[in-house]
Amino acid sequence: MQRSDFRYELPSELIAQVPPATRSGGRMLVVDPVVDAGAEATIDNFRDAYVVDLPAELRAGDLLVLNDTRVIRARLHGVKESGGRIEAMIERVLDTRRALAQIKASKTPKAGSTLLFADGGLTATVLAKHDDLYELAFETEDLLASLDAHGELPLPPYIQRTADERKSSASDDARYQTVWAREPGAVAAPTASLHFDEAMLAAIRARGVTIAFTTLHVGAGTFQPVRVDDLATHVMHAERLTVTAELAQAVADAKARGGRIVAAGTTVVRALETAAAETGIVAPYQGETRLFITPGYAFRVVDALLTNFHLPESTLLMLVCAFGGYQRVMAAYQHAVEQRYRFFSYGDAMWLPLRASQSSAP
Repeated sequence: MQRSDFRYELPSELIAQVPPATRSGGRMLVVDPVVDAGAEATIDNFRDAYVVDLPAELRAGDLLVLNDTRVIRARLHGVKESGGRIEAMIERVLDTRRALAQIKASKTPKAGSTLLFADGGLTATVLAKHDDLYELAFETEDLLASLDAHGELPLPPYIQRTADERKSSASDDARYQTVWAREPGAVAAPTASLHFDEAMLAAIRARGVTIAFTTLHVGAGTFQPVRVDDLATHVMHAERLTVTAELAQAVADAKARGGRIVAAGTTVVRALETAAAETGIVAPYQGETRLFITPGYAFRVVDALLTNFHLPESTLLMLVCAFGGYQRVMAAYQHAVEQRYRFFSYGDAMWLPLRASQSSAP
């Protein structure tokens, strides 16, 4: 498949710049299963609903899996000791002092150079460069605490607010985190989970649905464009994840009782499918994943997906097309544009059961 297969036209005004007034206050496009596996999706397969309708789409015995990663204050502004402004985006915290970061600067900083962030409140030394990332050593005993004190929340690059929008928006410190965020390490939020509030979780549990958690630390690579035309040559960025023995058992129990495995977001899909890569059965897993899911992929674990609307030609859209069927998902996106849904991180959601047929390529 080609990158251009996942292109669609999106009016800029549909890119959500602020979250909805309440977490569960967004819209939700329901993409119903196609009865005939060979049929293309039509408007009859789409229902315009709301996020608060999600519990009605779930069944007793289902397992809903959420990502409990926490977004760190990963963006730092500063200067090189030799002069010149820089911006660093922490991609991964390696230990209490070291991190890998993307750096924007007029001239590439060299190994051994000193970087001064937050008006000198936080200092780092460049240790080395690894591909596109710089390894930095910070003068601190607790890097995460120092980032909390001196860093900024790394909102996605497509959130570009006017002065009025900045005044009217809710606090990003709260709204760009899930209500259950607890494992620090992500530089972008698992956005499908931003729709959940405590009332929603209570309503889901009341329907007899079990809730469990995985951890996948979303990296800045999630916003990087696919730069090759032939997807077979794309190298996926690496992200860290943890699937516990408890989660693996919860998946096994749900499948044994006939329940569906429901993923809140593409990060959960990648975590569970990575953990099942060896045997087809979810097993405890801790490490990295570079799993790149495109149409034709045979899903082993996940049966239904709640997801936001993703950027054109992005790896996230490719995963959703693999899950729901290429024609079906691209038709749903066109419907969402026509119906003026809000797109991307602070946007609306789509509810998508697994496609009936595995052959979904265009």
